[in-house]
Amino acid sequence: MSVLHTILNTFFPSTCVGCGEVLVGNENQLCVSCLSQLPATHFSATPDNEAERMLIGKIPFVAVSAMLQFQHGNKTQRIIHSMKFHGNSDLCLLMGRQMGLDLARSGRFDDIDLLLPVPLHWIRHLKRGYNQSELLCRGMSEVLGVPINTTALKRVRYTRKQSQQQRDKRQTNVENAFRTMHPEQLKNKHILLVDDVMTTGATLTSCCDALANVYSLRISIATLSIATY
Repeated sequence: MSVLHTILNTFFPSTCVGCGEVLVGNENQLCVSCLSQLPATHFSATPDNEAERMLIGKIPFVAVSAMLQFQHGNKTQRIIHSMKFHGNSDLCLLMGRQMGLDLARSGRFDDIDLLLPVPLHWIRHLKRGYNQSELLCRGMSEVLGVPINTTALKRVRYTRKQSQQQRDKRQTNVENAFRTMHPEQLKNKHILLVDDVMTTGATLTSCCDALANVYSLRISIATLSIATY
């Protein structure tokens, strides 16, 4: 297999998702330069950050973070598109590990009991082959040592893609799209709700609305990116 890998890599070398340059040595998905120059927000260590201000009054949260700035044409957009539209599951795991490291350094998320990925509808999951938010959680779990729960929250209504909706229509699009299936699994827990992109907070708000009936539940939120326009 190593010989075959060498031959394939010679004729079809892996390239960096961020800049398109050929990866060398132990580089994986992103070259060292792109990995070190990602547009970090530093929200994880900053209370009252932009992500928290977006959700205040909508969700009773403990803490909110979004690791990267998402803008049209930047490296974050290329990463998100590769994760969601080009089947790059390995990149999801890598970025999940980066999120885990980012949260661990901040200290604000040290008492999380469970990682809870924003669920996909089964039709979209079938088309994509995986839930990118769940894979982000897997990478985070490797770093943080926190278990993942994929059964307590379910997407029960198929919706149009949020990215295709006008900003003022996004909340309506995901209204009543989620349901808590096993509230006993979340009782008295501090969960970290995880998604890939925060734009208006509509999807996260809808998830939290569905979780509102869980007894003594505390919610924190972490997304890979936050969209700024």
